[in-house]
Amino acid sequence: MMNKTIKILTLSLALFALPLAVMAQRTVKVSVHEDAASGQVIPKEIYGHFSEHLGTCIYGGLWVGPDSDIPNINGYRTDVFNALKDLKVPVLRWPGGCFADEYHWRDGIGPAESRPTMINANWGGTVEDNSFGTHEFLNFCEMLGIEPYISGNVGSGTPEEMAQWVQYMTAADGPLAELRAKNGREEPWKVKYLGIGNESWGCGGNMRPEFYSDLYRQFGTYTRNYSGNRLYKVASGASDYDYNWTKVLMENIGNRMHGLSLHYYTVLNWGRKGSATQFTDQDYLATLGKAVEVDTVITRHKAIMDQYDPNKRIDLLLDEWGTWYDEEPGTVRGHLYQQNTMRDAIVAALSFNIFHRHTDRLKMANIAQIANVLQSMVLTRGDKMVLTPTYHVFKLYNVHQDAEFLPTDCDSDLLDAGSGRKVERVSATASRDADGVIHVSLVNTGLEEDVIVSLDFDKNVSGMIEGQILTSSDIRDFNDFDKPDVVRPEVFKDFKIAKGDLEVRLPIKSILSLAIRPAAK
Repeated sequence: MMNKTIKILTLSLALFALPLAVMAQRTVKVSVHEDAASGQVIPKEIYGHFSEHLGTCIYGGLWVGPDSDIPNINGYRTDVFNALKDLKVPVLRWPGGCFADEYHWRDGIGPAESRPTMINANWGGTVEDNSFGTHEFLNFCEMLGIEPYISGNVGSGTPEEMAQWVQYMTAADGPLAELRAKNGREEPWKVKYLGIGNESWGCGGNMRPEFYSDLYRQFGTYTRNYSGNRLYKVASGASDYDYNWTKVLMENIGNRMHGLSLHYYTVLNWGRKGSATQFTDQDYLATLGKAVEVDTVITRHKAIMDQYDPNKRIDLLLDEWGTWYDEEPGTVRGHLYQQNTMRDAIVAALSFNIFHRHTDRLKMANIAQIANVLQSMVLTRGDKMVLTPTYHVFKLYNVHQDAEFLPTDCDSDLLDAGSGRKVERVSATASRDADGVIHVSLVNTGLEEDVIVSLDFDKNVSGMIEGQILTSSDIRDFNDFDKPDVVRPEVFKDFKIAKGDLEVRLPIKSILSLAIRPAAK
């Protein structure tokens, strides 16, 4: 009798506690102000990419050559080619990175068998055979509808060399156009973006900003427009917190540049970056804390640019960003091969939510790198390929490309990331596309509890609502060649409409993409 009484009492207490738990569910309100939109567009180039001659990014990642046993399209891996086509890659930066300032373009043209080799001194001392050069890169971009972004050699090159490269690529007539035709390309390519050097404060020459400014003015003078092609010239800008570099370039270069680059990596300790897959929950929060600090960094660089260019004629380009960890055990030193977990997906989503807010000046961002290096889109091994969690974020978010930015307010609490940094438990961004569909992207960075998100719009919600969610059982989960689909998007339907608002249950460590059609009240 006693045991039965205890069981009944226990059951009663459990039933009594259940509604209290539901009542205690954390709720966050996100307001989407579609009526307050200013017409600011999220440029598709915010979703740009970066490919460097580094490790297996190019060779084995993008390119295997036309004679390879690996299925290919004119030498480009078929699986990677199709994956990037689905991703709608808007712009691709090449050939570096640090490699750019030791690259001499004439080594990469003509018959592949006669091209000279070189030592890739920056990245592992690998022998570079130059079989992937100007034609291979620009044809790849053309086939996929990608805008090429060429990084020119200032560190070890000359103004003449860069000027001739531009002429070789874009001129319809003249001796370099004839050389291009001899090498198999009659028509000139369209090349918009030209970087005048890369990381000139570091591997691009260890220069002072005053010295680099003068070099930019010199190199920029001789890179001319040919045959209707209009160059958009990018100055080699600052790393992270070097605000003086931005100040000096704005003073000394000014309107001679169309864009100013910025590099920002999510690294907590350059001496020991930590494992890509073996990390604690606090390590995870610390990484997010460093990632979202890019908001402050962009804000401060923009403020300096505003002093010299209040009309925002010079763009800011975050043309290298992403996570950077220790190389995977057993891989080649200097090739920067790292795995990619759900943590990296969260970093990418939070970064995009921040980038969208700065697109009044921030016009491009290029994640490092597109294949097999750092925070990549794809990993390849032999004839196998896997899509990373970060790839899936780019695909979920590409609905924001060239869409109208919609301001949002979020009353989320903050998580302690250590070192004085804080991270929003819930992060949100929204846009409206050309068809009037509102796309809302939400991130729950927490690891302990789901959140009820109440989405408030200026107009009542009706019509079709679709959702996709990216999450996994553990924040350390990743996709590998024997288990390629551990982290992948799924259809999401855990939402309801209440009094014209949309209520969503957002699981822990998840990224949600919603497509919503509002109707007037």
